[in-house]
Amino acid sequence: MKYISNFYLQSQIAEEAFFSYEPKLKLTCYDSFYPYGIFPKKEFQKIEFDDITMFYGGNGSGKTTVLNVIADKIGAERNSPYNRSEFFESYLSDCDAEFASYEFQEKRIITSDDIFDYMLDIRTINEHIDKKREERLEEYADLKYSSFRMESLAQYDELKLSNKAKFNTKSQYIRQTLMDNVREYSNGENAFRYFTQRIDRDGIYILDEPENSLSPELQLELVGFLKDSVRFYNCQFIIATHSPFILSMDSARIYDMDSVPVRTRKWTELKNMRAYYQLFSQKADEFK
Repeated sequence: MKYISNFYLQSQIAEEAFFSYEPKLKLTCYDSFYPYGIFPKKEFQKIEFDDITMFYGGNGSGKTTVLNVIADKIGAERNSPYNRSEFFESYLSDCDAEFASYEFQEKRIITSDDIFDYMLDIRTINEHIDKKREERLEEYADLKYSSFRMESLAQYDELKLSNKAKFNTKSQYIRQTLMDNVREYSNGENAFRYFTQRIDRDGIYILDEPENSLSPELQLELVGFLKDSVRFYNCQFIIATHSPFILSMDSARIYDMDSVPVRTRKWTELKNMRAYYQLFSQKADEFK
């Protein structure tokens, strides 16, 4: 589902006008006027979107900056802060977004920092679960062979625990009285679950390198999930990625941020993808 149809970054003329109207800026101690000065060099101003639009490029190519500019301009929700200079608001004022539809329910950007914070939260939960498990083991031993009798409704919860202990094994009791132990999932599995929990129907989702922490198998699962979210749940995705698995998604529009001017390409035309192809072609016999 295409909600955002076009986005306009600041033109070179607009950027030059900014500095000409603010001559004192050139006399300041600022080392950078980020995000000014990035995209005119790449002759990149207009972005046209499809249901799935991707930005590919090396470190420093500007693909994450594009995501942050789009996310801030459209008011996307974000959990983690990012490096945002004091010139960001001024830059955004001369950017523009065009919408094909306003029937979306959510706008959200998901970054690697969100995944990392989620992992830290899981570690805290696991530590809490470990302590609770020890308490439940002692509780199970006390309840399993107790002669508890309920004498009032105030003891109803205690009765339920007593029955669970009497009619279940120790491991069954622990599972029923504790939340699912998230430690059973690997970091990659938890990262994948984060996407499935945060992405809902009818939304615009901006994903910054979602392949981080995901194995090739899980990247393929994520591809299937994203495609289903577009097809069945009316989602639109804007993605910065290096992943060949994600870049190979059918019908995605891909902007090559390494080229000047920035242009759309097929995923098989991208420099790194050609490098992968050449490597596997040279080693093809080893896979037989």
